[in-house]
Amino acid sequence: MALKDIANMVLALRKAYNKAFTPEAYKAFVTATENLHPGQLDFRIAETPIFCDKAFTKKMIDACEEIVDVIVQPDFKSITDSAIPEGLRVPGNESHSHFIAFDFGVCINEDNELEPQLIEMQGFPTLFAYQAYYADITRQYFDIPDNYSSYLSGFNKETYLQLLKEVIIGNHQPEEVILLEVLPHQQKTRVDFYATEKAIGIPIVCLTELVQEGRNLFYIKDGEKKPVKRIYNRLIFDDLQQQTAAIQEKGKILFNDLDVEWAPHPNWFYRISKFTLPFIKHQYVPETNFLNQLKEIPTDLSQYVLKPLFSFAGQGVIIDVTKEDIDQVKDPQNWILQKKVKYADVIETPDIPAKAEIRIFYFWKDGAARPVATHNLGRLSKGKMIGVRYNKDKEWVGGTIIFFEQ
Repeated sequence: MALKDIANMVLALRKAYNKAFTPEAYKAFVTATENLHPGQLDFRIAETPIFCDKAFTKKMIDACEEIVDVIVQPDFKSITDSAIPEGLRVPGNESHSHFIAFDFGVCINEDNELEPQLIEMQGFPTLFAYQAYYADITRQYFDIPDNYSSYLSGFNKETYLQLLKEVIIGNHQPEEVILLEVLPHQQKTRVDFYATEKAIGIPIVCLTELVQEGRNLFYIKDGEKKPVKRIYNRLIFDDLQQQTAAIQEKGKILFNDLDVEWAPHPNWFYRISKFTLPFIKHQYVPETNFLNQLKEIPTDLSQYVLKPLFSFAGQGVIIDVTKEDIDQVKDPQNWILQKKVKYADVIETPDIPAKAEIRIFYFWKDGAARPVATHNLGRLSKGKMIGVRYNKDKEWVGGTIIFFEQ
């Protein structure tokens, strides 16, 4: 099949962009991005953004909204109670997930037409602040049409960052709200932590710096105890379980009955996740089943992918599934079997085409009836899977931004 992009107009943009591209401009672009927070950009950024026309954007947003319809149902928490692993349930008022991210692959269907397919979703933050600055730098160094924007729902950089601030801070002062992570200054996504600190004005705090007194939580800054009223949670408990015994012991503080608000509450990391996929029936959501609920193993296993529920960054995923793989699973209730989708070789590059994945950001402010689509990030890949570890020594791959036709 010949290379095909999302629409003829987008194909024209792609060809114009590629023709105008120079390695010198890309080098200057990377330097400018690194200079946002020198020494902190710890992942590859792609040579190109992704251009997305109105029709394709609508398909993704329509799918997101139908999934949100499920999430806002009164029984959603009871349905997803078993999503939270034993021993990892955090007390406190969960309210709603202040942030949701939907990951779509740009795929080819059986009619050789491009369509989005939901790969994963998460009730957890991602590179929200960094992407706002990254979008600006992309426009500065490359020719992006005025009728294309990285924002959704009518947002611009100013209104987007304002909403992000309101969702994170709630009714508190910035110094009473912390961005919490384990060893934050060592994380690959730390550039977003610094961008958040710059945009929102909240401190970055390591789990090891927390102090509990009764039900109250504090952090130490310049030798002084500061109260913690609200936590912008960036800590993934799967990651915490890989840390030293001393750090894991410190992490137990989060399971105490604390007088603190969360944005989002850690339990939403599990409630809105791969666990939720079997409950979603939509043409842009691949058929997904809990492994322990399969009546019989499909005969065409080459068309499926096997995923552990409780992992992140693609770890543990088995792409070329065999019956032996399934038979060896000791905890089938913690695995899903998902219909494989065919990523499209949709982004023309100087050598081979790249595959694309689009992450749509949703923000849910306290008091709002439902979340709203705001912004995005993208990833380009030429490997078997999306992600840095699968694209080493390749070009025109990595993190990027999507510009949507307005």
